[in-house]
Amino acid sequence: MNRKKRRENLQPKSSPTKWFAIGLGAVLGVGHVGMFGLLVNRSEFPVVNLPVGAYTSYNVEANKSGYRINYHANDPKVMRVERDIKTKGGFLGLGNNTVQTTEEYTMDGTRHVYNPIGSPKLSATQVECIKAEGGGEQTGALVGSGVGAAVAPSVTGIPIVGWLAAGWVTMFGSKQGSNIGGEMAKSLSEHCVDS
Repeated sequence: MNRKKRRENLQPKSSPTKWFAIGLGAVLGVGHVGMFGLLVNRSEFPVVNLPVGAYTSYNVEANKSGYRINYHANDPKVMRVERDIKTKGGFLGLGNNTVQTTEEYTMDGTRHVYNPIGSPKLSATQVECIKAEGGGEQTGALVGSGVGAAVAPSVTGIPIVGWLAAGWVTMFGSKQGSNIGGEMAKSLSEHCVDS
């Protein structure tokens, strides 16, 4: 029996104070290691988060003592588009004319104003211009195909490909008549002044 008591006395007792001290030491140790990691990985320069969009420009200069920002939210305020438009001209539309156009607009201008459906909204004048040009193209195609059909019998005598040449002459006349008719209607219409 004495031996049992001695064995019990030799085994250490677990005290709650000891476990609390071990837990507190572990939490403080992990916290200090994390703090050292943050201090080592910290950048010397400030972090600047600027709102960036399609029409934004900015310049940031940063050093250890601070930073300087030059920021423009709507830059450029006026945008510009330059285009070279090639149009048919001359006899039967075989020549080329080049017209240079320049368009300036703002972010809220006509290029960016849309109706709720999402397609560009046309004015009544633009619609009338489109109708006039379409009507001129149809009339010109009819006249051109008539002229081509009148010329077609003269090329049917070509051996082997005469029938093919006759069809090509009729289609060529229709296409050229359509182009010429559309351009004539567009130039004569009062609604197509700006286009």
